[in-house]
Amino acid sequence: QVQLVESGGGLVQAGGSLKLSCTASGRASAMNWYRHTPGNERDFVAGIIGGSSTNYADSVEGRFTISGDDATNTVYQQMHSLKPEHTATYYCNAVKVTHGHYKNYWGQGPHVPVSS
Repeated sequence: QVQLVESGGGLVQAGGSLKLSCTASGRASAMNWYRHTPGNERDFVAGIIGGSSTNYADSVEGRFTISGDDATNTVYQQMHSLKPEHTATYYCNAVKVTHGHYKNYWGQGPHVPVSS
């Protein structure tokens, strides 16, 4: 079992920056950020594997940066030049692989409203 504790959400003005963090209670094979807006599916935003291999959704490439600290099982998402359309609930996701079986764990999802 992996528990995720997120922090860093809150109101930000358009053009501003915000950094989310997520600390896992145990080691995960991969950690990701997803976002959800009402009426839509939960969408992948960014992911990190092995503390250094990253990938991003096209919509946030160059604007969001994911990083990790293996020592503390923490993943960060730095978001720059935010726009109102980035308003969403952002969920931390940890993927743990045990004996070839994948299991997903989710954080509580800090809400990030971006005001115009």
